[in-house]
Amino acid sequence: MEGRIKRQLGDAFGLRNFGVNLTELRPGACSALHHAHSHQDEFIFVLEGEPLLVTGEGVESLLRPGDCAGFPAGGPAHHLENRTGNPVRYLEIGDRTEGDTASYPADDLMALREDGAWRFCHKDGRPW
Repeated sequence: MEGRIKRQLGDAFGLRNFGVNLTELRPGACSALHHAHSHQDEFIFVLEGEPLLVTGEGVESLLRPGDCAGFPAGGPAHHLENRTGNPVRYLEIGDRTEGDTASYPADDLMALREDGAWRFCHKDGRPW
């Protein structure tokens, strides 16, 4: 995603069961396409800035430093947007469950986690 910078902190320490990222969203950037995971829990903790959390069918919530949000596996789709003129920084934590899928309700896209990596394809399974 343009304007998104991720530092994979968990990988730097060889963590295998969950990932920890320090993520920065520049002004106008999004964290990801609107998505939901089938098996993977996700958690964010805002360090700096005021990201807009978009969940479900477009419900918007403004987050501030010190706020957090969790996204249980099988829950509604979500993403963050930086609609401000300042950077947003947050910690992002998620498990690395094999067999997880990510669905993208607004896009002809799905992702499958296989052998420790993501494989992207169309919703009908055709390669992307």
